[in-house]
Amino acid sequence: MLLFLILLLPCTNHAFGLNPAIKAVLASKGLKYGTHIGTDWMHEKILSMKVPDVTGGVYIGFGTVKYVLDGISVSSCDVPEPSVNFSEGSGLKIVINGLSIAVRVMVIFGLIGASFLFNLDLTLLVDIGSDDKGHMSILSKYCSARINSATINFHGGASWIFQPFVDCFKSRIKALIEEKICPLVDQHVADLEQYLTELQVSFQIDPIVVLDVPLTNAPLISSSSLGLDLKGEFYSIKSPKEPPFEAKAFDLPKDDGFMLSLGLSEFSFNSASYAYFDTGHLHITVTDEMIPPTSPLRLNTSYFGPFIPQLPKLFPNMLMLLEVYAREIPMFSFLPGEVTLDFPGAVKALAILPNRTLTPLFKLNADSLFSGKVYISEGKLKGLMELKNFTLTLASSEIGTFQVGYENAANDVQWLTLWVSSFKSRETKCWNQSLFCRLRLWKKV
Repeated sequence: MLLFLILLLPCTNHAFGLNPAIKAVLASKGLKYGTHIGTDWMHEKILSMKVPDVTGGVYIGFGTVKYVLDGISVSSCDVPEPSVNFSEGSGLKIVINGLSIAVRVMVIFGLIGASFLFNLDLTLLVDIGSDDKGHMSILSKYCSARINSATINFHGGASWIFQPFVDCFKSRIKALIEEKICPLVDQHVADLEQYLTELQVSFQIDPIVVLDVPLTNAPLISSSSLGLDLKGEFYSIKSPKEPPFEAKAFDLPKDDGFMLSLGLSEFSFNSASYAYFDTGHLHITVTDEMIPPTSPLRLNTSYFGPFIPQLPKLFPNMLMLLEVYAREIPMFSFLPGEVTLDFPGAVKALAILPNRTLTPLFKLNADSLFSGKVYISEGKLKGLMELKNFTLTLASSEIGTFQVGYENAANDVQWLTLWVSSFKSRETKCWNQSLFCRLRLWKKV
């Protein structure tokens, strides 16, 4: 059950005091799903548990017989479904009742074998917090393993002679098993804590940007959920710097009917936009060779003659290139039921002279406004994006003024479907300044 939490914990550097750009809320349903992982782990660890040899003596009426319990091993175990609940303000309470462990002893007095069957209850309290670097911390606060019942059977040789001394062997093995369980659990929790402290600082998304996701606050634990606030900011790999805007506080609507709720602020998207813009990656040079031969549009001065009459006169039949770039930071906005993207772009046209040098012709401002929606269809998370407005204006010209007059081209652009991911069943909505989705099943199709 603790391993399940790691899926939510790619934590990095210290970021306390900041507004988060990503929120995650694990509800009780999600916690119960994660208990399957913990159950499998416990089954594996108990089977591999090592129990030391036991030596002692038994008084049999006319003297004391020395004995050795050699080759003690766990032959099987049955781990029932744990009861796992959030402990408000602290962490988790894990209770396993009726844990069954079978122990086999290879040699007793050099002659007789034995098998033990124990039934025990396990209670574990785990504190969940954070350290000063923004990592989640996990600490085993309390552990109790108590054997409720035990049976022992001797077999082979003169095993019937030693049946009267069952209680002696039973108490010794019982004490050894009880002593072994909690240290195993505590070590597992300590291993998870060490794993969390060694997680990488950031995640490289592509050759240009990295994503930082430290905790911005200590985990928020209620009686029904665990909430994580993560920084969720993108940075340029070569020149990391803060954008000229800050993350705003946002709320993730709560619904305990879902396993997991995830919320992303518009700040996260805009920080990525800033990182690409600031490093000059929102820029492309378009040449005539890049245009398909079947396209009626050609990048030469003669083609633009009907729109700019003076162009082919000043530069007759010359190839052109276009530099297309964002002149300001493209900004996302999350509104109820809608995602918008304001993209202030520019197009700079240059002529390629016979000596292969470039001469500037004109510059157009190209302002675009996109509107998008995210929705669920046929069990898949999908999106639609529509160009709501496209406006061209003349910003500067080295060949004299000319008429542009092109705006609101939304009706000329078709809807574009974006396949984002594939899950079984969930809900996705836009909200003020955030986009959130909920997963009923933590499993991809």
